[in-house]
Amino acid sequence: MSATVKTTVPSVKDVLIPETLLKKRKTDEKVRAANQARSESQRKARKQSRQVLFKRAEQYVKEYKALEREQIRLRRLAKSKGDFYVPAQPKVAFVVRLRGVSNIAPKPRKIMQLLRLLQINNGVFVKLTNATKQMLQLIEPYVTYGEPNLKTIRELVYKRGYARINRQRIPITDNSIIEEHLGKYGIVSVEDIVHEIATAGPNFKAVNQFLWPFKLSNPNGGFKQRKFIHFIEGGDTGDRESDINRLVRRMN
Repeated sequence: MSATVKTTVPSVKDVLIPETLLKKRKTDEKVRAANQARSESQRKARKQSRQVLFKRAEQYVKEYKALEREQIRLRRLAKSKGDFYVPAQPKVAFVVRLRGVSNIAPKPRKIMQLLRLLQINNGVFVKLTNATKQMLQLIEPYVTYGEPNLKTIRELVYKRGYARINRQRIPITDNSIIEEHLGKYGIVSVEDIVHEIATAGPNFKAVNQFLWPFKLSNPNGGFKQRKFIHFIEGGDTGDRESDINRLVRRMN
Protein backbone atom coordinates (compact mmCIF):
# COMPACT_ATOMS: atom_id res chain seq x y z
CA MET A 1 0.00 0.00 0.00
CA SER A 2 1.26 3.39 -0.89
CA ALA A 3 1.67 5.92 1.89
CA THR A 4 -0.47 9.05 1.69
CA VAL A 5 1.26 12.39 2.13
CA LYS A 6 -0.71 15.14 3.86
CA THR A 7 -0.10 18.69 2.68
CA THR A 8 -0.88 21.48 5.13
CA VAL A 9 -2.09 24.80 3.75
CA PRO A 10 -0.71 27.77 5.76
CA SER A 11 -3.40 29.86 7.42
CA VAL A 12 -3.76 33.57 6.99
CA LYS A 13 -2.23 34.16 10.43
CA ASP A 14 0.87 32.24 9.45
CA VAL A 15 1.48 34.44 6.35
CA LEU A 16 3.89 37.22 7.09
CA ILE A 17 2.62 40.67 5.98
CA PRO A 18 5.29 42.88 4.46
CA GLU A 19 6.40 45.70 6.71
CA THR A 20 5.78 48.32 4.00
CA LEU A 21 2.14 47.23 3.74
CA LEU A 22 1.75 47.48 7.51
CA LYS A 23 3.19 50.99 7.47
CA LYS A 24 0.86 51.97 4.63
CA ARG A 25 -2.14 50.65 6.55
CA LYS A 26 -1.16 52.64 9.66
CA THR A 27 -0.64 55.78 7.57
CA ASP A 28 -4.02 55.33 5.89
CA GLU A 29 -5.70 54.90 9.26
CA LYS A 30 -4.08 58.09 10.56
CA VAL A 31 -5.11 60.05 7.45
CA ARG A 32 -8.65 58.68 7.69
CA ALA A 33 -8.90 59.63 11.36
CA ALA A 34 -7.51 63.11 10.64
CA ASN A 35 -9.99 63.62 7.80
CA GLN A 36 -12.88 62.54 10.01
CA ALA A 37 -11.78 64.89 12.78
CA ARG A 38 -11.39 67.77 10.32
CA SER A 39 -14.79 67.16 8.73
CA GLU A 40 -16.38 67.01 12.17
CA SER A 41 -14.78 70.29 13.21
CA GLN A 42 -15.85 71.91 9.93
CA ARG A 43 -19.40 70.68 10.46
CA LYS A 44 -19.48 72.21 13.94
CA ALA A 45 -17.99 75.46 12.63
CA ARG A 46 -20.60 75.65 9.84
CA LYS A 47 -23.37 75.04 12.37
CA GLN A 48 -22.10 77.83 14.63
CA SER A 49 -21.69 80.13 11.61
CA ARG A 50 -25.28 79.48 10.52
CA GLN A 51 -26.54 80.34 13.98
CA VAL A 52 -24.60 83.63 13.92
CA LEU A 53 -25.93 84.46 10.44
CA PHE A 54 -29.53 83.74 11.49
CA LYS A 55 -29.17 86.00 14.54
CA ARG A 56 -27.71 88.78 12.40
CA ALA A 57 -30.49 88.45 9.83
CA GLU A 58 -33.12 88.67 12.58
CA GLN A 59 -31.39 91.75 14.00
CA TYR A 60 -31.36 93.41 10.57
CA VAL A 61 -35.07 92.70 10.08
CA LYS A 62 -35.87 94.25 13.47
CA GLU A 63 -33.76 97.29 12.57
CA TYR A 64 -35.51 97.76 9.21
CA LYS A 65 -38.96 97.42 10.80
CA ALA A 66 -38.09 99.85 13.56
CA LEU A 67 -36.90 102.40 11.03
CA GLU A 68 -40.08 101.99 8.99
CA ARG A 69 -42.29 102.39 12.07
CA GLU A 70 -40.37 105.53 13.05
CA GLN A 71 -40.96 107.08 9.64
CA ILE A 72 -44.68 106.29 9.86
CA ARG A 73 -44.82 107.84 13.34
CA LEU A 74 -43.09 111.02 12.20
CA ARG A 75 -45.36 111.28 9.17
CA ARG A 76 -48.49 110.92 11.31
CA LEU A 77 -47.15 113.38 13.85
CA ALA A 78 -46.49 115.99 11.18
CA LYS A 79 -49.93 115.45 9.67
CA SER A 80 -51.64 115.85 13.05
CA LYS A 81 -49.92 119.22 13.48
CA GLY A 82 -50.76 120.34 9.96
CA ASP A 83 -47.12 120.14 8.84
CA PHE A 84 -45.39 118.20 6.09
CA TYR A 85 -42.97 115.37 6.81
CA VAL A 86 -39.72 115.73 4.87
CA PRO A 87 -37.73 112.48 4.85
CA ALA A 88 -33.98 112.50 5.36
CA GLN A 89 -31.69 112.96 2.40
CA PRO A 90 -30.73 109.66 0.74
CA LYS A 91 -27.30 108.28 1.61
CA VAL A 92 -26.90 105.89 -1.32
CA ALA A 93 -27.73 106.14 -5.01
CA PHE A 94 -27.85 103.47 -7.69
CA VAL A 95 -26.41 104.73 -10.99
CA VAL A 96 -27.09 103.11 -14.39
CA ARG A 97 -25.19 104.03 -17.55
CA LEU A 98 -27.41 104.71 -20.59
CA ARG A 99 -25.05 105.97 -23.30
CA GLY A 100 -22.03 104.58 -25.11
CA VAL A 101 -18.55 106.03 -25.52
CA SER A 102 -19.19 108.21 -28.56
CA ASN A 103 -19.47 112.00 -28.18
CA ILE A 104 -18.59 112.04 -24.49
CA ALA A 105 -16.40 114.81 -23.11
CA PRO A 106 -13.16 113.81 -21.35
CA LYS A 107 -14.28 114.79 -17.84
CA PRO A 108 -17.55 112.79 -17.84
CA ARG A 109 -15.70 109.89 -19.45
CA LYS A 110 -13.14 109.93 -16.63
CA ILE A 111 -15.85 110.13 -13.97
CA MET A 112 -17.62 107.08 -15.39
CA GLN A 113 -14.30 105.22 -15.37
CA LEU A 114 -13.85 106.10 -11.71
CA LEU A 115 -17.37 104.88 -10.97
CA ARG A 116 -16.66 101.70 -13.00
CA LEU A 117 -19.51 102.39 -15.42
CA LEU A 118 -17.66 100.99 -18.42
CA GLN A 119 -20.57 99.55 -20.43
CA ILE A 120 -24.14 100.44 -21.27
CA ASN A 121 -26.64 99.15 -18.66
CA ASN A 122 -23.89 98.81 -16.04
CA GLY A 123 -25.03 99.80 -12.57
CA VAL A 124 -23.17 100.64 -9.35
CA PHE A 125 -23.98 101.85 -5.86
CA VAL A 126 -22.59 105.27 -4.94
CA LYS A 127 -22.39 106.76 -1.46
CA LEU A 128 -23.79 110.26 -1.72
CA THR A 129 -21.40 112.98 -0.56
CA ASN A 130 -20.80 116.49 -1.80
CA ALA A 131 -18.08 115.22 -4.12
CA THR A 132 -20.12 112.34 -5.58
CA LYS A 133 -23.17 114.60 -6.04
CA GLN A 134 -21.07 116.96 -8.15
CA MET A 135 -19.76 114.01 -10.16
CA LEU A 136 -23.30 112.78 -10.81
CA GLN A 137 -24.34 116.23 -11.99
CA LEU A 138 -21.51 116.21 -14.55
CA ILE A 139 -22.53 112.84 -15.99
CA GLU A 140 -26.31 113.34 -15.83
CA PRO A 141 -26.72 113.35 -19.67
CA TYR A 142 -25.20 109.84 -19.83
CA VAL A 143 -26.67 108.07 -16.77
CA THR A 144 -29.78 107.79 -14.66
CA TYR A 145 -29.77 107.37 -10.90
CA GLY A 146 -31.93 107.49 -7.83
CA GLU A 147 -32.46 106.25 -4.29
CA PRO A 148 -32.76 102.44 -4.13
CA ASN A 149 -34.97 100.89 -1.48
CA LEU A 150 -34.12 97.80 0.54
CA LYS A 151 -35.98 95.46 -1.80
CA THR A 152 -34.08 96.72 -4.84
CA ILE A 153 -30.71 96.39 -3.10
CA ARG A 154 -31.47 92.85 -1.97
CA GLU A 155 -32.71 91.73 -5.41
CA LEU A 156 -29.66 93.20 -7.14
CA VAL A 157 -27.18 91.55 -4.80
CA TYR A 158 -28.91 88.16 -4.84
CA LYS A 159 -29.75 88.01 -8.56
CA ARG A 160 -26.97 90.03 -10.21
CA GLY A 161 -24.27 90.09 -7.56
CA TYR A 162 -20.78 88.94 -8.57
CA ALA A 163 -17.52 89.28 -6.67
CA ARG A 164 -14.45 91.04 -8.03
CA ILE A 165 -11.52 88.77 -7.10
CA ASN A 166 -8.13 89.22 -8.75
CA ARG A 167 -9.81 91.30 -11.47
CA GLN A 168 -12.09 88.39 -12.32
CA ARG A 169 -15.89 88.19 -12.17
CA ILE A 170 -16.66 85.38 -9.72
CA PRO A 171 -20.23 84.29 -8.86
CA ILE A 172 -21.08 84.49 -5.16
CA THR A 173 -22.11 80.88 -4.60
CA ASP A 174 -21.18 80.63 -0.93
CA ASN A 175 -20.81 82.91 2.07
CA SER A 176 -17.27 81.59 2.51
CA ILE A 177 -16.19 83.72 -0.49
CA ILE A 178 -17.48 86.82 1.29
CA GLU A 179 -15.95 85.84 4.61
CA GLU A 180 -12.56 85.21 3.01
CA HIS A 181 -12.34 88.70 1.48
CA LEU A 182 -14.51 90.84 3.80
CA GLY A 183 -14.30 88.91 7.06
CA LYS A 184 -11.77 91.42 8.46
CA TYR A 185 -14.56 94.01 8.32
CA GLY A 186 -17.03 91.72 10.11
CA ILE A 187 -18.93 91.05 6.86
CA VAL A 188 -19.45 87.32 6.35
CA SER A 189 -22.72 86.91 4.43
CA VAL A 190 -24.86 88.35 1.65
CA GLU A 191 -27.21 89.90 4.20
CA ASP A 192 -24.25 91.74 5.72
CA ILE A 193 -23.49 93.18 2.27
CA VAL A 194 -27.11 94.25 1.79
CA HIS A 195 -27.17 95.89 5.23
CA GLU A 196 -23.87 97.71 4.66
CA ILE A 197 -25.11 99.16 1.35
CA ALA A 198 -28.61 100.02 2.59
CA THR A 199 -27.29 101.87 5.64
CA ALA A 200 -24.19 103.35 3.93
CA GLY A 201 -22.11 101.80 6.70
CA PRO A 202 -18.45 102.51 7.51
CA ASN A 203 -17.28 99.65 5.24
CA PHE A 204 -19.40 100.72 2.27
CA LYS A 205 -16.34 101.38 0.08
CA ALA A 206 -14.82 97.95 0.74
CA VAL A 207 -18.13 96.21 0.00
CA ASN A 208 -18.70 98.26 -3.15
CA GLN A 209 -15.19 97.49 -4.43
CA PHE A 210 -15.74 93.80 -3.69
CA LEU A 211 -18.85 93.73 -5.89
CA TRP A 212 -18.48 93.64 -9.65
CA PRO A 213 -20.55 96.34 -11.44
CA PHE A 214 -24.06 95.01 -12.00
CA LYS A 215 -24.78 94.00 -15.59
CA LEU A 216 -28.44 94.76 -16.25
CA SER A 217 -30.63 93.95 -19.25
CA ASN A 218 -32.59 96.37 -21.38
CA PRO A 219 -35.83 97.25 -19.53
CA ASN A 220 -39.02 95.42 -20.36
CA GLY A 221 -40.92 97.65 -22.75
CA GLY A 222 -37.75 99.53 -23.64
CA PHE A 223 -36.73 103.07 -22.81
CA LYS A 224 -38.79 106.11 -23.67
CA GLN A 225 -38.63 107.57 -27.16
CA ARG A 226 -36.55 110.47 -25.93
CA LYS A 227 -33.96 108.39 -24.11
CA PHE A 228 -31.29 111.08 -23.82
CA ILE A 229 -33.55 113.81 -22.39
CA HIS A 230 -33.73 114.48 -18.66
CA PHE A 231 -36.25 112.48 -16.66
CA ILE A 232 -38.20 115.54 -15.53
CA GLU A 233 -38.62 116.52 -19.20
CA GLY A 234 -40.06 113.15 -20.15
CA GLY A 235 -36.81 111.33 -20.92
CA ASP A 236 -34.70 108.83 -19.02
CA THR A 237 -31.45 110.49 -17.93
CA GLY A 238 -30.66 112.24 -14.67
CA ASP A 239 -32.05 111.94 -11.16
CA ARG A 240 -35.33 110.02 -10.95
CA GLU A 241 -35.33 109.68 -7.13
CA SER A 242 -37.40 106.69 -5.94
CA ASP A 243 -38.53 105.85 -9.49
CA ILE A 244 -35.15 104.17 -9.97
CA ASN A 245 -36.62 101.14 -8.17
CA ARG A 246 -39.24 100.68 -10.87
CA LEU A 247 -36.63 100.96 -13.61
CA VAL A 248 -34.23 98.49 -11.97
CA ARG A 249 -37.08 96.01 -11.53
CA ARG A 250 -37.72 96.19 -15.28
CA MET A 251 -34.00 95.71 -16.00
CA ASN A 252 -33.22 93.04 -13.42
